[in-house]
Amino acid sequence: MRTRISPALRIPSRCAAIVATGLLTAACASTSTSTSGTSTSSATASAAAVTVPSSALGQAGTIRYCSDISSPPLEFYASGQTPTGSDVDLGNAIAHELGLTPQWVNTAFAGIIPALQAGHCDAILSQLFDKPARRAVVNFVDYMNSSEAVLVRAGNPKHVTGIAGLCGLNVAAETGTTVTDYLSQQSKTCTADGKRPIQVQTFLRDSDALNQLALGHVDAYGTTVETAGYDMSKNRGMFEIAGPAFGQIPTGIATVKSNTALQHALAAAFAALIKNGTYTQIMTKWNLGPDMLKQG
Repeated sequence: MRTRISPALRIPSRCAAIVATGLLTAACASTSTSTSGTSTSSATASAAAVTVPSSALGQAGTIRYCSDISSPPLEFYASGQTPTGSDVDLGNAIAHELGLTPQWVNTAFAGIIPALQAGHCDAILSQLFDKPARRAVVNFVDYMNSSEAVLVRAGNPKHVTGIAGLCGLNVAAETGTTVTDYLSQQSKTCTADGKRPIQVQTFLRDSDALNQLALGHVDAYGTTVETAGYDMSKNRGMFEIAGPAFGQIPTGIATVKSNTALQHALAAAFAALIKNGTYTQIMTKWNLGPDMLKQG
């Protein structure tokens, strides 16, 4: 007999994912909380008149965002094929500040940086962590903080106490995400301590990894705090977070290294949203107040 999944876990059909060839390792780099280098400080960016040179865009009058639209509450599909979420609200508001029409290109996360480099979009807006290895190939405009969490079934049947308590267990995660790096590192610690390694199972979409936990095929699911909170709110009594959050890191909008004109325009538009209160409204709407960047 098949296990019946909550309606909130049924993901509608999506646009075809764009998986470009190229520098896949850029989307799977090791973690760091540093924001120096080519990352732009949104808090200090100029909020003067915002314009974007036509040469900075792939299509005149349009800004195309690559996004893995499977990670609520940041980006997901509502009412069929309508992208929604905090990242989508932010990207649409930035487009308005720039006088452009937003277009969302659903892109598998593992290939999202190669897709940007191949010109499938102008910018990445998909909870992409601002890490040094990524900063070597793209520029960032940071807009929030993110942390990681371990989600388990309600009642915590395996008595997981956090990421350190996953030794010997089966854990699902989305391919190319930072949590897979943490799980790999922790697995090495497990074996060094004489314990069994973590059996990490990766999936193309975050929603697919969650379904594995819902079906009981894995013992835990690694994702961001934001997504874990949303999953619990939409599936009351089905899941819980095991142990403390970990690995807080800045998250940014990414552009190719050569397109500094667009990076600066995005930074200025984001600064304008901070000044007029739109940023606070969006983050509050999606219950992401604790992840907001410090202002002032």
